[in-house]
Amino acid sequence: MGAGATRPRALGACIGPDPRGPEPPLSAIAAHTSVLTQTPSFDLRPSLIRYTKSMPYLLAPHDPPGMFPDVREALAEPDGLLAVGGDLGFRRLISAYRQGIFPWFSEGDPILWWSPNPRTVLFPGELRISRSLRKLLRKRVLAVTMDRDFPAVIKGCAAPRDAHGGTWLLPEMIAAYRALHVRGVAHSVEVWEDGRLVGGLYGVAIGEVFFGESMFSRRDNASKVALVALCQRLLEWGFAMIDCQVLTRHMLRMGAEEVPRARFIELLTRWRDRPGVPGSWDDGQLIWPAPAVGAAAEPLPADEPGGADAR
Repeated sequence: MGAGATRPRALGACIGPDPRGPEPPLSAIAAHTSVLTQTPSFDLRPSLIRYTKSMPYLLAPHDPPGMFPDVREALAEPDGLLAVGGDLGFRRLISAYRQGIFPWFSEGDPILWWSPNPRTVLFPGELRISRSLRKLLRKRVLAVTMDRDFPAVIKGCAAPRDAHGGTWLLPEMIAAYRALHVRGVAHSVEVWEDGRLVGGLYGVAIGEVFFGESMFSRRDNASKVALVALCQRLLEWGFAMIDCQVLTRHMLRMGAEEVPRARFIELLTRWRDRPGVPGSWDDGQLIWPAPAVGAAAEPLPADEPGGADAR
């Protein structure tokens, strides 16, 4: 969730340094994939599709939505690149997440599928809340909702963060995750201040695993407040793990840790078929996240500033 991450599009690369949010993909990765797709041997004809250790697997247009190579076949450089091509349809995305695979690509690139090693995860009960963040939470100036305005959250995550104007959230990615949201699979957390949306995050829930995708902040610490609220709610619901994808020092300070990809897949396999909480996560309330892990967030009374009319 900070500068210097290999793939800054992940949840783990978007929370800090606050309030900058996710950065555009590294040019080195884009250059690597451009070279691959321009190589003569990188032929998309089905009869010529082959996999080698030096390049990712090619997904042909007719491949079944669930078809992916074993994640152990992902490249070491760039770390975790597994496959190229396919589509961003509902079935393929669900299959990808269930196997520990996620899409990320730049404008002008084909769809790229990743499964990095190691993997960064956060167990909700192990979230660390800094003294300054606890102080902010006690002030109750930032209220939180869930699934109240998914389009606004993903739009906030897609907004350029620097003078170059880059973003990894291309229109086709936004459309794909909005489709997942409509089906009750992708979810958002919104952070409000005086009726204004000042931060949030979104991700995908499969069973009892939440796959964090991106965060944004329009004021200091708003994305951190969103993460605290998410962890507290996931604990209430019995969720076991948040996938942050890549490690940053910021997420490390908040309790995230790296695990070998094999361990991540083991945990994912254990929890992906649990009931989870399908459907909308909007309970109609605004809440104040508690300043402690494991403490339930408190509903915001309708007569308080930023209450029922906070939107």
